[in-house]
Amino acid sequence: MKILITGQNSYTGTNLANHLLKHGHKIKFLSLHGQDWECENFSEFDSIFHAAGIAHDDAKKINDSSKDLYFAINSNLAYNTALKAKREGVKQFIYMSSAIIYGESAPIGREKIITRETIPSPASYYGESKLQAENLLIPLNDENFRVCILRCPMIYGKLCKGNYPVLAKLAQKLPVFPKINNTRSKISLSSCV
Repeated sequence: MKILITGQNSYTGTNLANHLLKHGHKIKFLSLHGQDWECENFSEFDSIFHAAGIAHDDAKKINDSSKDLYFAINSNLAYNTALKAKREGVKQFIYMSSAIIYGESAPIGREKIITRETIPSPASYYGESKLQAENLLIPLNDENFRVCILRCPMIYGKLCKGNYPVLAKLAQKLPVFPKINNTRSKISLSSCV
């Protein structure tokens, strides 16, 4: 297969590319910064893995005056990329959404179970922008253009960003570390590296 991955610096996209290359697939990365990407010929690709976006770890920096950027990139850019892909005959569009569309994780000591029946209730602009993208993308799905939405929990592995590497360093350096029965879901990409 020939696969286009949007988001050149995406942790998930880079790890996926490494894995797919080992299995003989052809991969191309595409930056969606600016508007040059609109001239790219999508018709040569079997699938697009859309990992471009503003990550949730930037959410703490966001405020009411800058929320429009979240929706412009995480929602509208995803939709416009998918629309172009569909028009140009790509068969599959995979969108990296997030489990954050269900709100924040449960506090320590409490459990939060997500099922098919769980109603999304984003608690941040990041979550809202991801859910809005899903709502824009789903109507594009048909027999000739398959839309796949991945609502991943925390993703970690070698060279990952976010809270996980900080916790790992603390666990290695501190003489005592609290024992917590973690119920938060996570996915390791260590097998892809």
